[in-house]
Amino acid sequence: MIGELYAESLAGAEVDIEYEDGRREPLAAVRWLELIDGDEAMLSRCAGPTLDVGSGPGRLTVGLARRGVAVLGIDVTPHAVRLTRQAGGPALCGDVFGHVPGAGQWATALLADGNIGIGGDPPALLRRMRELVRPGGELIAEVGPPGEPSTAGRVRLRHGDVTGAWFRWAGVSVSDVPPLARESGFTVTDCREEAGRWFAYLRQECRTSADGATEGDGKGGDGAIEG
Repeated sequence: MIGELYAESLAGAEVDIEYEDGRREPLAAVRWLELIDGDEAMLSRCAGPTLDVGSGPGRLTVGLARRGVAVLGIDVTPHAVRLTRQAGGPALCGDVFGHVPGAGQWATALLADGNIGIGGDPPALLRRMRELVRPGGELIAEVGPPGEPSTAGRVRLRHGDVTGAWFRWAGVSVSDVPPLARESGFTVTDCREEAGRWFAYLRQECRTSADGATEGDGKGGDGAIEG
């Protein structure tokens, strides 16, 4: 039902995000069908192979593909993945915590549109992202503005009287990014506002083991990527 309601929102239906305390806000997924103000703050940083996590209908994936950047979108919603492919973007239907091609080799990973909240556990998600990007790789995450409280809990989609299953989601304020990054193996290189949206730029920390090898070097990854 979550996927069906998301697809309805992409088609223009008035679908809400409902929180456990009863609050609601419009999902308005149709806005993600085309590039929006502020997207260039992410796209301009993507020169090497890029993984777009929670890619939805694929506006960023398609935008990068049109620029000649090696890119892969990944999303759990089959309809969104179909839209991405129809628009010319490569996309995989799957969970970021499952099989991801090129693990450990991605130069850049994107968590746009608040997707740092996927799974409701930002530290766990960032640790997973650290496994996916290559040593020194960059993670770009869209986060909440300064002073906005970080949250974690359950949400569901609602269209009138029809509701989807509850699932865990989180919100992260830019103010809370530095400690979150440190505990997840990243260093914050920049945080900035663009077109009313906040972005955090994180660099994967390269750690050297006792035998001098660099940890997380991408060897043994499950699929090569070009670039």
